[in-house]
Amino acid sequence: MILKGRVWKFGDNIDTDIIIPARYLSYTDPEALKVHCMEPLDPQFHTKAMKGDIIVGGYNFGCGSSREHAPIAILALGIPLVIAKSFARIFYRNAFNKGLALLEADILNKVYEGEEIEVDLTTGVIKCKEGEVKAKPIPAFMEKLINDGGLINYLKKKLRGA
Repeated sequence: MILKGRVWKFGDNIDTDIIIPARYLSYTDPEALKVHCMEPLDPQFHTKAMKGDIIVGGYNFGCGSSREHAPIAILALGIPLVIAKSFARIFYRNAFNKGLALLEADILNKVYEGEEIEVDLTTGVIKCKEGEVKAKPIPAFMEKLINDGGLINYLKKKLRGA
């Protein structure tokens, strides 16, 4: 699967309370959550981010609590992919369960805010202005989860025999 999108850069240790602050955890509607995505760093992020954009982070992206609201808020903005040097384990699992693709690559200092990059999720190749970067590709099973829109949709499809 090939994705092309504009880059939004965030740094190291972006925790789930930055992705979606705890005061909004009573919301369950993705449309309500997306308005508050990345609010502590940029209160207007939801008005700037566009469908297909890509978040690039540094070390330990998604650390903090185990809230599923974080990947839901990112997906609700239409952002299908986060690339970071590393991810917190529970965020990694929650993201794939919800259908948000994650790639591990150290590209924070190799891309520019707003530049368009091309990412091949199957091979892990990221094409940017600085050239190509090889990320750890998404395992085949995890790519199926992404293609089906997350674990629940994947399981529903399997139960239908599709």
